[in-house]
Amino acid sequence: MASGWAKDGAVQDQIDASIADAVKLARSQMAAGAGLTECEDCGDEIPAARRKAVAGVRRCVACQELWDSKQRLDGSINRRGSKDSQLR
Repeated sequence: MASGWAKDGAVQDQIDASIADAVKLARSQMAAGAGLTECEDCGDEIPAARRKAVAGVRRCVACQELWDSKQRLDGSINRRGSKDSQLR
């Protein structure tokens, strides 16, 4: 299928690059090393079972859930400008 100046497989290359970027971002945000004994946000003690289960843990469950929900809202993608959404 002709698509102007785009080379064959350009769409798949773009998808692969987007996935690679997302994986790189996720890996950079993963904690590593020894975790904390107290939550860095609220100061409550992090249970030993959580510290054992999650390497490099820095937050209690409640603070981690709050932090994760904020990250999802901040990291959402605005797709209004995409070509697909304009065709609908």
